[in-house]
Amino acid sequence: MHDAPLMLRNTLLTAFAASIAASGVLAVACHGNDPAKGSAGPASSASQTTPSAVAPGGKQPGGVQVAQVKAPDIKPDTKGASASAPPPPGGHDFTPDAKALLAVGACGDLPPPAGFDPKLLAGHCEVIKKAQDDYLAQWVRPAHSFFVEHVPSDIPRKVVYPFAGGDLSTALTVYPDADEITTISLEPAGDPRDLGELKGGELDLLYRVNFSNTINMIDAMREGSLPTQLIFGLSALKIHGFEVVGLRYFRLESDGSIHYLDDGEVAAVPAPAKARATVRNRVFANAEIQFRRPGGRVQVYRHIQWNLDNEHLKSDPRILRHLEAKGMIAGMTKAASYLLSWDSFSTMRDYLIGHVSWMVSDATGVAPKWGKPAGFEYETYGDFTGPHIQAGGSIAKDWRVEFETEPKRDLAFRFGYYDKHNANHLIIMRRKKA
Repeated sequence: MHDAPLMLRNTLLTAFAASIAASGVLAVACHGNDPAKGSAGPASSASQTTPSAVAPGGKQPGGVQVAQVKAPDIKPDTKGASASAPPPPGGHDFTPDAKALLAVGACGDLPPPAGFDPKLLAGHCEVIKKAQDDYLAQWVRPAHSFFVEHVPSDIPRKVVYPFAGGDLSTALTVYPDADEITTISLEPAGDPRDLGELKGGELDLLYRVNFSNTINMIDAMREGSLPTQLIFGLSALKIHGFEVVGLRYFRLESDGSIHYLDDGEVAAVPAPAKARATVRNRVFANAEIQFRRPGGRVQVYRHIQWNLDNEHLKSDPRILRHLEAKGMIAGMTKAASYLLSWDSFSTMRDYLIGHVSWMVSDATGVAPKWGKPAGFEYETYGDFTGPHIQAGGSIAKDWRVEFETEPKRDLAFRFGYYDKHNANHLIIMRRKKA
């Protein structure tokens, strides 16, 4: 992860570490990955930063301290779909597991499964809910207000978020009414059956693991005893006021279509007590959650573990076929280590250029040197004088010139990376209308 001492990755991440280190409770959430550590699966993506209202150095703007903040005031969207039960997608139904993980890991308002110490859970959830409330008040609400004003109503309702690290929360802040959201990163969704195996004495060790080291949190996401990627997504749904309707796992077929894992395929995977998480997570890499706001229509979130560099996309193009089948999309990326400016990620950059209608990013998005010749225009917010990491050096001048030639527009919240002077910045890239 980049510059962790200068920028807290997010209030939730910090709270999970504090909860475990101080109270000895569940270690359950983290996202992102460290390019320097290499890939632990079929994905090579970037270090991901969920937006935070915490400024570099750890000072909270205005000293805001809140508790029990309600989700953003978004009315249910029932356009084009019924609010009744969704059609089943097929495959093994993991919905009960999702709801148990939501209760225990993400501290959703659901009764926890039997076998968990109420005092330990209460201590864990006191910390997690406070972090969720602070994050909601300090980042989600101001960012939501910005995007309500700036996201057009006529853009595609299918969203693709590469190098996401499972950052569903930001995607829901930008696109709360999307029909489907797809995040792609290094991390697997994770085996949802683990919770049922971690009872009594087996939970004791998990409760007492010190995950204060951020890199350890990344390793836990890829190799840990709980599906932290999945739990982080469930936490995002809880924060934004959605309810879980269904959970299934899938793989991509050769033509890019989805095959949901059936009962027999799930039964063939070794039990958590008999195989390492890294082995089992090869099967439980990709997850689909159906969710909805109470009274609203069903929406879909998919997380896919995949390698997005040119070499892997050439050798295994299933994900490109899957993404291309969506047609035109809305896009986003942030804190993506400037990978879209690297020659080795040009295939993914070309996909976005060919399929994005409207996209929001920090300076790790598609730079003007590629976007403008393809018919895009840019709108910048905040300030950018240069990247805060060396990985963005090759594209620094292109972005700096773009910010210098655009009108000055303020940005009251952080979106992904800050620049080398700790300034917030955000870019909207939209396809010019004919």
